[in-house]
Amino acid sequence: MIYIHVPFCRSFCTYCDFYSEVTPKCHRKEEEIRQSEAFQKYVQNICKEIRQRENEIRASILSGVDTLYFGGGTPSVLPIEAFKEIVSCLKGIGVQAPFDEFTVEVNPEDIVEKGEEFIRGLIDLGVDRISMGIQSFDDSMLKWMNRRHSSSGAVEAVNIIRNAGIKNLSLDLIFGISHLSDKTWEETIDKTIALSPEHISAYQLSIEDGSALAKLVQRGKYEEADDTLCKRQFDVLCSKLSEAGYLHYEVSNFCKPDKHARHNSAYWKRLPYVGLGPGAHSFQGDTRSWNSQSLERGDVETETLSSFDKVVETIMLALRTADGIDFEYLKTNCNKEALDNQLSEGNLVIQENGKARIPEDKFFISDLIIRELI
Repeated sequence: MIYIHVPFCRSFCTYCDFYSEVTPKCHRKEEEIRQSEAFQKYVQNICKEIRQRENEIRASILSGVDTLYFGGGTPSVLPIEAFKEIVSCLKGIGVQAPFDEFTVEVNPEDIVEKGEEFIRGLIDLGVDRISMGIQSFDDSMLKWMNRRHSSSGAVEAVNIIRNAGIKNLSLDLIFGISHLSDKTWEETIDKTIALSPEHISAYQLSIEDGSALAKLVQRGKYEEADDTLCKRQFDVLCSKLSEAGYLHYEVSNFCKPDKHARHNSAYWKRLPYVGLGPGAHSFQGDTRSWNSQSLERGDVETETLSSFDKVVETIMLALRTADGIDFEYLKTNCNKEALDNQLSEGNLVIQENGKARIPEDKFFISDLIIRELI
């Protein structure tokens, strides 16, 4: 598994705290030159890191999940030539398409601007999956989130992606916003279903330190949504997507049959992965490391996980999925009294076919259930 972090955005979303650099649309020649130089420097650094970490990258591919994922940030701000150089560099160390899954994250406005040619260029490199952040189909909500696209622009972007030949499309949504009405949320779900993506990720809004949203909260200009509203919107999401034939295979993720995200699913199984680029994280079973959040510096920090850390991660990640976890493993490594209570009272955890899992109607409180177990 290889993850490549692209730390560039045209603007910062209200809720985001990921590391990225603003690259506004260029209006003058000197701005275009500076942006081009920044992209070139980024690609050079990624290729340098690929060569330095060749053995680690090859080992991660041999772990059983051969996936490549460009995330961010906003990968779609990069020119197609940047993708070509990075993919070529990976090929130079023996890592190349076809991958089990090759995903690129995009934003609607970039797709509308660059058109089908850009998507076809990605397909030529081996990309077979696109993940697009739509978040809402309500223009007022998009404006509040500081998204640059409109509802109609999102639909246009989906059509461009489909016409170019992508058959595996994932769309991201956000709920649990205090001023998001149930009606607006239901309309967003319905419009998403009408576009028939193979995969849907839906996240409850969280207030992250350092984000613009956190500053709004501090100034008293935003109040976090209460659990009643969030649960109601989550339940509507689950119900509508189930009726439309989507499988709820992880707390925040839904898919059509056999269209789960192979890359992300490997995270939840704690399989090794290599993260390239500023701010990217890597995992090797016993250790976790992360790159500095800088385009210039290549510092890396590492932590060694204790036996307890590994047990906690295994339980926490597995119980977020519909597959669950081996029951004997859970029984041996968790708070047994809490497990007995959850099995007997309210079916918070279900035991079947040698597995323990949290049922879908309790997914909303999965964090609480898991916390009690560990």
